[in-house]
Amino acid sequence: QVQLVESGGGLVQPGGSLRLSCAASGSFFSINAMGWYRQAPGKQRELVATITSGGNTNYADSVKGRFSISRDNAKNMVYLQMNTLKPEDTAVYYCNGRIRLTVMVVFYDYWGQGTQVTVSS
Repeated sequence: QVQLVESGGGLVQPGGSLRLSCAASGSFFSINAMGWYRQAPGKQRELVATITSGGNTNYADSVKGRFSISRDNAKNMVYLQMNTLKPEDTAVYYCNGRIRLTVMVVFYDYWGQGTQVTVSS
């Protein structure tokens, strides 16, 4: 069974920084893309950033220049460094992994349970 577990959320003042981590565990063949999504109250879940196994990244326009995604393939982990945080960044942040379970080239999406990020003075 594959699990994604996030950590690092919390309360931070505007302009502050947080670093989210996500660890993938369980039995699988490989991990393709990994990413972070967020969902604010009353809003749909939205993409924040993604990173491929080769290190190519993609960011939502709202976080470009402030957030940085990275991964450690050896540890099956993905990180999100969030700087210059704004109140509108307040949301539950979810880790996503596109995971290949066996030698068959079929990928499945797995999600973490989410971690709350609150930006407030």
